[in-house]
Amino acid sequence: MSSSSGNRLKRLLVFNCAELVQVVNDGQLYLAGTDMSTMCVLRPKHKGDSLALATDADGNILDIGSTEELTNKYKASEFETVIDAEKGALMPGFVDGHTHPIWSGDRVHEFALKLSGASYMEIHQNKGGIHYTVECTRAESDSKLKQLLTDRLRLMARSGTTAAECKTGYGLWLEDELRLLRILNEVRNQDDIIDMSLTYLGAHAVPRDFNGTSDLFAHKIATEDLLQLNQQVAFDNVDVFCEKNVFETESSRVILESAKKLGYRLNFHAEELSCINGVEMGCSLGARAMSHLECISDEGIKQMAITHAAGVILPTTAHVLRISPPPLRDMIEGGVIVALGSDFNPNAFCYAMPTVMHLACVQCKMSLTEAFVAATLNAAYSIGRSHRYGSLEIGKEANLVLIKESTWEHIIYQLGCHADLIRYVFYKGRILV
Repeated sequence: MSSSSGNRLKRLLVFNCAELVQVVNDGQLYLAGTDMSTMCVLRPKHKGDSLALATDADGNILDIGSTEELTNKYKASEFETVIDAEKGALMPGFVDGHTHPIWSGDRVHEFALKLSGASYMEIHQNKGGIHYTVECTRAESDSKLKQLLTDRLRLMARSGTTAAECKTGYGLWLEDELRLLRILNEVRNQDDIIDMSLTYLGAHAVPRDFNGTSDLFAHKIATEDLLQLNQQVAFDNVDVFCEKNVFETESSRVILESAKKLGYRLNFHAEELSCINGVEMGCSLGARAMSHLECISDEGIKQMAITHAAGVILPTTAHVLRISPPPLRDMIEGGVIVALGSDFNPNAFCYAMPTVMHLACVQCKMSLTEAFVAATLNAAYSIGRSHRYGSLEIGKEANLVLIKESTWEHIIYQLGCHADLIRYVFYKGRILV
């Protein structure tokens, strides 16, 4: 039997698993097309056997195998934490590819308006929607915003999410967006929080108090705001709400070109309510990911497949707005790297990736396997981190979900029951939930 190196204990040993969902086992960074229908799931070779996973002292996956193999190879005393899975299924933590987690002021009153027939853009153009949340967020204290953000991320973790793309977008003006990014960074640096990929979304809307057009505001962001933010605060991605009557394609291009020159990943809203060829523009710039895509064109699908851009699908949007979902089957059959996100925001108040996967299967016609791949490996790819997590492979971070049932499909099948189904959520080998 081996002994621990130095005085550092390995972080975690989970044994007696009925299934262990690797997703992939050969270092692939994403799955696309028909490959999304195949997923590596380990099951015991013999009746009565079970599976186990061990991490090193830094919380990276050290070993995967049968319980007998690993318990013979390592002593329980070598680990900080030892968990008996009790024949549950062990799987990667979920990666939420699209969230808006930092804001104050819910929009429950607008939900009633939508149910009575008001469209998203009608509410937006009548000073509601994003503008309402911007006003509430600007009026809130830093400490309260930090607490709201932390609470939401912890609720995500309770639903199995171990990483999330986190956008600003409810400040708009430079100083307000800078404030939100600083709070996001403060929370990101906490030890007991999920992994966060930070996205600047100053181009979420034109501020109501801006004296000019969307083209002028886009120019300001591209030539002034991005340069100042780059010098003052850390973030990973740049987003634009590329939409008719918000930021048209060429205005969006101006911002994204500037962001690309500064070295940021391009990860933006495209073709949600109308098709304005934002996807084709994004592909021409080498965008890593584009979200929504309800109105994507056939040419957009083709270009995304060619450029390996991830399509981050948000089933909650179509559900809440009662609009047609994206053409998922066409995208998958066309070879697009499809990922999933919750779109958590005041308009679509859902932070649970199990619910998102369920909606993706029922409303968007994804298979269980496709939805799971999209919520793990492919979502990690959409934020440039599938080399670190999104699958259970030796060397990757041990971001894990352990459920009570013996088969992984239950996490999607049991709509609204994930809180009772999930036993543990681990981040880098330590218990989060």
